[in-house]
Amino acid sequence: MAALTPNISKVPELNRRIIITLVMLAIFRIGVFVPTPGIDAEALSGFFKAASGTLLDFATMFTGGALERFSVFSLGIMPYISASIILQLLQAVVPQLEKLSKEGEAGRKVITQYTRYLTVILCVVQGFMIAVGLESMRGPAGEPIVLTVGWSFRIMTVVTLTTGSVFLMWLGEQITERGIGNGISLLIFVGIIAMMPSAVYNTIQLVRGGEMNFLFVVVLVAVMIGVVAFIVFMESGQRRIPIQYPKRVVGRKVMGGGTQHLPLKVNSAGVIPPIFASSIIVFPATVANFINVPFMKTISQSLNPGGVLYNLLYVAFIIFFTYFYTAIQFNPKEVAENLKKYGGFVPGIRPGAHTADYIDLVLTRLTLWGSLYLAAVCVLPSIFIAEFNAPFYFGGTALLIVVGVALDTAQQIESHMLARSYDGLLKKGKIKGRGL
Repeated sequence: MAALTPNISKVPELNRRIIITLVMLAIFRIGVFVPTPGIDAEALSGFFKAASGTLLDFATMFTGGALERFSVFSLGIMPYISASIILQLLQAVVPQLEKLSKEGEAGRKVITQYTRYLTVILCVVQGFMIAVGLESMRGPAGEPIVLTVGWSFRIMTVVTLTTGSVFLMWLGEQITERGIGNGISLLIFVGIIAMMPSAVYNTIQLVRGGEMNFLFVVVLVAVMIGVVAFIVFMESGQRRIPIQYPKRVVGRKVMGGGTQHLPLKVNSAGVIPPIFASSIIVFPATVANFINVPFMKTISQSLNPGGVLYNLLYVAFIIFFTYFYTAIQFNPKEVAENLKKYGGFVPGIRPGAHTADYIDLVLTRLTLWGSLYLAAVCVLPSIFIAEFNAPFYFGGTALLIVVGVALDTAQQIESHMLARSYDGLLKKGKIKGRGL
């Protein structure tokens, strides 16, 4: 198969998709450095340094450093993810939305439009609360972070942050449609990758200054390599259900027959559950961090990474969204009906409802292990990092997203290349067989 696969440079459509993706991601990285007007950048930087080790680090990671600079992309793509979660949850309780979800492409377009509207509403609410919170905040020396407080600053901040987040939503959709890979996941992926060099540099500086033991850094690197290897192993793990197809007699020839496999991945949801879980926890707590109210500060501090409440909520949300997203992406009844339609059956299982129940049972068991794997990878390294005060960007969530998105994008590139190889073989076959 590898011999049939052409080089990427020889596939024009794939080249075009990769170039579009790279250009879109470059635009995102440029926007991270465009500041929102009316902010004292030095005072804000001092505030974030003083808040190091809190949930703000997590939010900064997911925005690629935009929140720390309070750029036009400070809200990141999280409002869009939150809106998607809300709409998907509402489909289970609102009959009209459930009906739309079953209407194919036309219904999905309507739901996507609703998601966009809800994204704008969430951006306006979050932007306003952050703007109000910033007005009451001070830098390390007591200097105000907002240069001129008032409604002019609030309106300008809301408009700027909402526009930036909506633009990121559009970028993600364009990457998914015209580029390669999942656009939303790639934006988060690039943001994490962009922050890692500074984390490595800061770690080197800590070792040189004697604030961190060199042996601990070696152990940290070993743990990272082990986590990456474990992620790759689990992401490639699958359960293959044998599917038997009966032989058919067409004229004097015997057609079909044989055994195929229905592959079910251990983690069918990919990196979506940790991203969804993070968005549920991060931005409400981030907004609470910007509001100078004792009750809100208590909530924000209790949700710091590595804390008991944070880890419990994180694990619970990851398990929930793993099951939820798997149920959305994979329908056992539909698979069973298709198998029955084309004469396929699972050996020892009756076609139809019994096959659907069997597939659902297998998928449920696999999803349990997949959800526990995701929770362990995201939480255990973070506990290790919190205990030894290591840089936050080396945590399990960051590694999982980076490795998972990289694997998914590589698979899509390989699929395009293989499709090109088969197209080429079919064209060559037609030329030789028909003499055209």
